[in-house]
Amino acid sequence: MVRFQRVFGDKKPVIAMVHLGAMPGTPLHDPEAGVEGILRGAEADLAALQAAGVDAVMFGNENDRPYELRVDTASTATMAYVIGRLRGQITVPFGVNVLWDPMATMALAAATGAAFVREIFTGTYASDMGVWAPDAGAALRYGQRIGAGGVAKLYNVSAEFAGSLDPRSLPDRARSAVFSSIPDAVLVSGAITGEAARMVDLEAVKRVLPTTPVLANTGVKHATVADVFRVADGCIVGSALKVGGDTWAAVDADRARDFMDRVRAIRGA
Repeated sequence: MVRFQRVFGDKKPVIAMVHLGAMPGTPLHDPEAGVEGILRGAEADLAALQAAGVDAVMFGNENDRPYELRVDTASTATMAYVIGRLRGQITVPFGVNVLWDPMATMALAAATGAAFVREIFTGTYASDMGVWAPDAGAALRYGQRIGAGGVAKLYNVSAEFAGSLDPRSLPDRARSAVFSSIPDAVLVSGAITGEAARMVDLEAVKRVLPTTPVLANTGVKHATVADVFRVADGCIVGSALKVGGDTWAAVDADRARDFMDRVRAIRGA
């Protein structure tokens, strides 16, 4: 809680996604636009989100489909380059997430000076990428060794594109992760990117973690953010702020501004 508050203050934060274009070597990469094209897209999205008044931004490689459990070094290196080029323009706390590789995420945080990370650190899953078994102990020790031990760690405990192989309930898995792995916040997700976490899941996890920040990780929309904020301690939002609500489109400045206007009204009430 202390580290979470140090990054985000005492409000329920809106963390907005800067979805980077597909990295070199990945199937959807645009070789004509190249790395400079990725940079230009990220720069425009960052400007629109900060102008709307989001509380933080997070850089992620959502376009690197199909995802990997051990990410190609070129992806992490390119993300570091893009974020480094943008550092002078970033005016809010920023985080990073390299899907789906906790070690790469910690390395990127150390390289860029990120304030927080998001990852699947715990659990065992059957997923689109095969059997998924992250190692929180290794990732956190690695982060400590390379100077990223102090970043706030946001644990996604209900992985997208996957089903848990653990027979315990989601609240029990979340409670256990907090006890054993010391996250700074717990995230609850829907089935895939852009799909909402079920309110019953958010409520159940928050019920067993009253003193740990619990955030909605996916699918928060303009029409639902008030209901989400009645339960959750913040949200991560991407698709709802894009042109047409399309995950793969650019950020729509008007949609982002409208979303944050609603959040400010909720906070004021």
